[in-house]
Amino acid sequence: MTTDLGCRALAEGPLTAQESLKMARLFKVLSDPARLQLLSCVASQPPGGASVSHLARGLRLSQPTVSHHLKLLHDAGLLSRERRSTSVYYELLPNSLRALQLALACPEKKAAETGSSSIREGTTPFPDPVERTVTS
Repeated sequence: MTTDLGCRALAEGPLTAQESLKMARLFKVLSDPARLQLLSCVASQPPGGASVSHLARGLRLSQPTVSHHLKLLHDAGLLSRERRSTSVYYELLPNSLRALQLALACPEKKAAETGSSSIREGTTPFPDPVERTVTS
């Protein structure tokens, strides 16, 4: 099953190179403590969202820093944004946390119950290698 963020559950089978890159980008965005704190603050706001200035005051971060982190969360598909007059308001996209939950969902104990393994003898669990580009 593919989520709204384009992520498939890890336990459904080996990810393709493209799927793993997409998921890695999303987790990279979430790997910053300030962004996780911002996501939590936005998610706990009442309908209508929170303005950048409100979030900056609450977290004691500069407004440019908060704007940068919110832009990354928006670009990752986790937040919506709306300009109202001179302020920008952010809201959690309805299914974004659910999509992450589904991507990380643990499977039922199918293999343990049946005594079978999802990896057949002589096969590799990886469909294709992840191509990395080296930048200098």
